[in-house]
Amino acid sequence: MNNALILQPMLGVMTLTAIVWFVMYARRIPAMKQARVPVQTYTTPDKVAELLPEAVNNPANNLKNLFELPVLFYGLCLFLYVTNSVDTGYVFAAWVFVVFRAMHSFVQCTSNIVMLRFYLYAAAALVLWFMLGRAVVASLSN
Repeated sequence: MNNALILQPMLGVMTLTAIVWFVMYARRIPAMKQARVPVQTYTTPDKVAELLPEAVNNPANNLKNLFELPVLFYGLCLFLYVTNSVDTGYVFAAWVFVVFRAMHSFVQCTSNIVMLRFYLYAAAALVLWFMLGRAVVASLSN
């Protein structure tokens, strides 16, 4: 198997992160202008959340979330790449992780249905834990 195939899902999550970043600012900047509050008022994330509507803050919350479990995903993918451990199972699971993270981001940035968002988050996390567990077992048996 081509070891570099594990890098494509990594790029998928990175692209998702960039999209959410753009959505965040596409909502935040117009909302800040509409609020007509001096820019210096938005000095902390708490103040931003207090002064702007929830729909404007949802992408920012999602962006923060994209720097939690995905960081482990990046590290694991790089570990698999460097140790030449990539196989079809890892690549498939990595793409499943990307799909669930994309769906999670879509829900959080739009309707923000909490239980749906949680199920999507949990599904992605379980895929990641499966990948990690498999990598740990394989590395211990070598």
